[in-house]
Amino acid sequence: MTEIAHPRRSVLYMPGSKARALEKARTLPADGLILDLEDAVGPAEKEVARTMISEAVRAGGYGGREVVIRINALSTPWGAEDLKMAAEAGPNAVLVPKVESGDMVREVEIRLDALGAPETTQIWAMMETPLAKLKAEEVASSTPRLTCMVMGTNDLVKELKAMHTETRLPVITALGLCMLAARGHGLSILDGVHNVIKDEEGLRNSCIQGREMGFDGKTLIHPSQIAVANEVFSPSEADLALARRYVAAFEEAEAEGRVVTVVDGQLVENLHVEEAKRLLAQAEAIAALEAVNQAG
Repeated sequence: MTEIAHPRRSVLYMPGSKARALEKARTLPADGLILDLEDAVGPAEKEVARTMISEAVRAGGYGGREVVIRINALSTPWGAEDLKMAAEAGPNAVLVPKVESGDMVREVEIRLDALGAPETTQIWAMMETPLAKLKAEEVASSTPRLTCMVMGTNDLVKELKAMHTETRLPVITALGLCMLAARGHGLSILDGVHNVIKDEEGLRNSCIQGREMGFDGKTLIHPSQIAVANEVFSPSEADLALARRYVAAFEEAEAEGRVVTVVDGQLVENLHVEEAKRLLAQAEAIAALEAVNQAG
């Protein structure tokens, strides 16, 4: 599995038509920012938002935060121009909505290449329809330029004619299918949004569930949600202390010619040590990102 070096604990949607939001985003403690041209922008504001996002991305000042542009679908009147702007502006990634096949991802890649987009500009895929979940493995294996899947749970619930519930049981199967596809092909994967802004307990429970399932982080709709997501998707001090003990104990066992050891009554073998090292590397990446953002 490919390790994603950049933390993606909290990735915040920001409306591309709001100058104040684009400016405020430069100071927020989110790991990533999705500058939105799609759902958060009405038809009358699409062109103005495109210009504003282009200027914001080119101006920079976002520190170590990943900057992602969500375009409108290529099938819409705005999608082609959105993609052209993104290719020229050079964000960290382009988020493509309503992805339902590998061909849709490859078409975006072909257009990015033709438009001269930097090789460093990744493709992220919104997975928000029933067909997307059924084609998740096809999407995940479409191109190396695809690095992240983003769950669109609101659209999915609508398409399923399901209900939003606290346990999210109506969408668990869909989330699991995308998780399998993403991890099978070494991709990062982000959980869907929590719709209620003033509901810290509900947000925390949703984040805990997402982390337990294996998500790298959560997409967010309001800056007030960032702190909870960052906390839940970060390894705790207890996690890190135990990870260090696992690594030290296993290294000692290896030096003695053993392939397993025991820590606090728990059998520790190589797979546990690999996970421990992943947590330690994650903590280092988070600390480095936060240092860059605070300095900037």
